[in-house]
Amino acid sequence: MNILVINGPNINMLGKREPDKYGQISFYELEELVREQAEKYDMDIDFFQSNSEGDIVDCIQKSAGYDGIILNAGAYTHTSIAIRDALLSINAKFIEVHLSNVFAREPFRHHSYLSDIALGVIAGFREDSYLMAVDYFANGLWQ
Repeated sequence: MNILVINGPNINMLGKREPDKYGQISFYELEELVREQAEKYDMDIDFFQSNSEGDIVDCIQKSAGYDGIILNAGAYTHTSIAIRDALLSINAKFIEVHLSNVFAREPFRHHSYLSDIALGVIAGFREDSYLMAVDYFANGLWQ
């Protein structure tokens, strides 16, 4: 199985940005944890991060060779019809993940343009949100 992890804006600032909401773990530590989890399942995993909406759209459009996507679109979750359209254009099998519980935060974070087309949403478990998504794909529950 081949999974792509796509991270949107400010995810590269983990460990520095609002640690009370996102935790102490750095972006690189998060990638290493996810990679280790994927290796347990003999899963191939690639990572992409961008603060640019267009770069994320391009990455999604080029992801046809992947079995699934783990997507933390960051703030674009709540604003980007372009990312939604890109996911629909390739019929992506993806899980929406969030480090924080978006429903315990500001009201504008309660709406996602992605949730209704995702296989599922995992939010509020910090780095474990990503690990749960890896487990889900590895166990074939989405097929």
